[in-house]
This record gives sequence, C-alpha cells and structure tokens, in this order.
Amino acid sequence: MSKKSKRFRAILEKIDPMKEYQLADAIALTKECATAKFDESVELHVKLGVDPRHADQQVRSTVGLPHGTGHTKKVLVIAAGEKVKEAEDAGADYVGGEEKVAEIESGWMDFEAVIATPDVMKTVGRLGKLLGPRGLMPSAKANTVTFDVASAVKEIKAGRVEFRVDKAGIIHNGVGRASFTAEQLSDNIRTLLRAIIKARPAAVKGTYLKGIAISSTMGAGIKIDAAAIQKESTE
Repeated sequence: MSKKSKRFRAILEKIDPMKEYQLADAIALTKECATAKFDESVELHVKLGVDPRHADQQVRSTVGLPHGTGHTKKVLVIAAGEKVKEAEDAGADYVGGEEKVAEIESGWMDFEAVIATPDVMKTVGRLGKLLGPRGLMPSAKANTVTFDVASAVKEIKAGRVEFRVDKAGIIHNGVGRASFTAEQLSDNIRTLLRAIIKARPAAVKGTYLKGIAISSTMGAGIKIDAAAIQKESTE
C-alpha cells in the first residue's frame, strides 16, 4: 500500500467520507483542499443509473460552460477547400486535410479536440481506432462533424465541453480551476448537471443520478447530495 503524504493526510482529515455535502459546502471544501503549488483543476464525477453496454443507454452530448474550464484546448480541424481558411480565421490551432490524417496515423497527437467537415469523414474514419479510445473522434452528436467549422472552433475555445459516460457508467469532466470563485464553479457545475439530466435516455428507469462527487487534481473526492441537486434542476 502506498504511503499517503502529510499534505494528503491533512486533506482527508477535513473530509467526512460518509457525508453527502450540499453543493456550496462541497465547493468551499474543494477550494480549501487545493493546496498544491499549482492552480489545480476541479473535476466533477457523476455516477449514472445506466448500463453503457446498451446502445439506448448511452449518454453523450456537449454543453458550453458559462465560465469555461480555465484551459483553452488545442483544436485540430480536418477539412478541405474554403473551410480550411474558415477554420484558420476562427482560431483553430491546426488545420489540414488528408496530410493531418496521415500525421495522426504516424503517432502525432498534439491536440485536444478534433473537428471535421462531413465531406472528409470517409478519410477521417480511418482514425476511429486511434481517436475513439481517447474520446477525440469527430461526431455529429458532439457537434464536431459540421460544415460550420468557425462556430465549432469558437465554442470549444470558449469552454464548450463534451461529456460521455464511460464503461463504468460514470461521467468525468473538468468544471474549472481552484482559482475560480465559488460562484463560477457553482454555475459551471449546475450547467453541466442540467445538461446531463437533459441527456437522460428514455430507456433508463429508476434513479438516474446515483452519485456525484467533486475533487481537485491533488485532492480527495467530496460527495455531493445528488437528490438535492436533481430536485433543484427539475423544478
């Protein structure tokens, strides 16, 4: 068993692992526990009552966080013709066509979001096994397969995030930085949770939000009262 650092033991002493905190209290505690020497990311973890093995219980969509994540993503646009310049003018970090596909096949991965126009998807499809496991494969559902590349680039740069349930039925997403105000973190978290609730598949029965926790990069998980959050979001 690995030995916990003095800093981490001090964090654990502040958190009741059995308690489900109200959102405001959980945010305040997360900020208090973010004691690393850098501006830690704040992440939200949501356990859903879904079975991801079934196609009709997949949860995946996008949402624009009102205060962004505190990190500007490197965006790659794969396009052709006039859409190349449109992407460049919109602020994409990398733009190209089949040559970018070839670079990725050769191991290049210096980007955090990929947008493609529908007319190049036949070529981009070759990257499924490389981009899919990393959550980077362009998708119409995530609004990353589109001819409106300018809007897509600007939205991602401004803080639009994609959320997707993993094999364990959990969604993990960054919602800001420890340096954000409590109000900014609250706005971002509530916005993301509303989007997750809106994306509830019709096939899912019973409790949908089974558990919610928040943590900073070097901190410990703090449970949030999921029932209270869901009630607020549906009123």
